[in-house]
Amino acid sequence: MISSISGVLSSAASSGDSGGRSVAAQVAAPSKQIQNITKQLKDLSGNQELTDKQKAEMQQMYESQITMLEAQIAQLEQKQAEQAEQKSDDSKLPSEIKADGVNRPTDTNQLDVYI
Repeated sequence: MISSISGVLSSAASSGDSGGRSVAAQVAAPSKQIQNITKQLKDLSGNQELTDKQKAEMQQMYESQITMLEAQIAQLEQKQAEQAEQKSDDSKLPSEIKADGVNRPTDTNQLDVYI
């Protein structure tokens, strides 16, 4: 039981920013870890080998791991939202349109109308 906890902790610690992977893929790993921890938490109640005190300590540890993973997911989703906002801001910038003298006057080809 303790080895599975240390495995979850090490994989959670190593699943930092992975650069090239999509946010959905980055969120999938902590989500799967949450599912595994939730299953272990459910199995904990039926474990007859542990005392009630040990079960309470393990439950608290599992719940803190779930909280940590949920925070990691929230951070990834916030990062995705910021990137999406930045991309939409970049697309709003007008691209430089070459002046052709027809509808976009150049220095030498302008229309001055005086009435």
